[in-house]
Formats: sequence, C-alpha cells, structure tokens
Amino acid sequence: MNFQENYLSNVIFEFHRYKTMGDNTFAQLTDEDILWTYSETDNSIAIIVKHLVGNMLSRWTHFLTEDGEKPWRDREMEFEAPFASKNEMIAAWEKGWNCLFDALKKIDASNFDTKIKIRDEEHTLTEAVNRQLAHYASHVGQLVFIGKMIKGPQWKSLSIPKGGSNAFNKKMFGKDKI
Repeated sequence: MNFQENYLSNVIFEFHRYKTMGDNTFAQLTDEDILWTYSETDNSIAIIVKHLVGNMLSRWTHFLTEDGEKPWRDREMEFEAPFASKNEMIAAWEKGWNCLFDALKKIDASNFDTKIKIRDEEHTLTEAVNRQLAHYASHVGQLVFIGKMIKGPQWKSLSIPKGGSNAFNKKMFGKDKI
C-alpha cells in the first residue's frame, strides 16, 4: 500500500470513528436533550450538528474544483434556529457525512496533488483533509461531552469507562497491565 492509499484509508477510518461517536451519543438522547444548553450563550447539540453539516456540505461539495467556502453557505445561520427534532437533526447529519464520504471516494493518484482552496487560501489535499478531520473531531468531542453532561449517571460510555482499564486490558491482552 503506498502513502496515498494508506493516508486515505486512515482518514476514512478516523472520520467513520468520529461519526460513530456522534451516532452513539445521539442514540442516548431525546428530542429535548438535543436542545439543552449549559447556559444561554452556549450551543446545543442541535446547533453544533447544524454547524457541522453546514461546514461539511460547503467543504466537500465539488471540493476538488471549488473553494470550500461556498457562496450559498450562511455560517451565521448555523448558530440559530436549531433542528426541531432529533430525527431532523440525524437526517441532516447523515447528509453531511454522506457528502464527505462521497467526496473522499473521488480522491485517487490522478488528483492527490490537487490544491484545495478554503476561503481562497490554498492547501494541499492532505492539509485540507487534516484541517476538516481536526475540526470535526473537536466538535464531536463537544457533542459527546454535552451528551454526558445531560445524561449524568445514565450515560453509557463510548470508550473504556472510568475504572474499566484493567478489564479492558485483560480482554485485549489476556492479562492485567502491570
């Protein structure tokens, strides 16, 4: 496997991992939960998802030939009027991720050296993809943290739960870590 194939395989894996973390967070929440905010100046899960979807659709639509900041995107509106229901939010979430994954499928050896523009700033393809991976990871982390705040003791951990390292290591390695 060459560098390009390995890189693409890895970033696709990581994007799927973050999408799954979001999916598993949403599975624990209600319609009311997605609108919860810690304070009036904070963003709800529904608003963060609206922003992520707006970013995904803008960045990944025709990403090899057009600037990633599309003229039709209204970023400020992404932080107003949250989705009305969890189902509406999840439908938009899926649309954003599908746009991203469809775009990544179009990358190959013939276009890997294409320069990508975001807000008229030129990036290598690797830089542009890494920029979005980091952006989405930070927001998915927010979604998970807010979900955990909302659910409190009813939260089902998405990773190794606190106090569960030894059991995890035993399962993975057949023994406790020393």
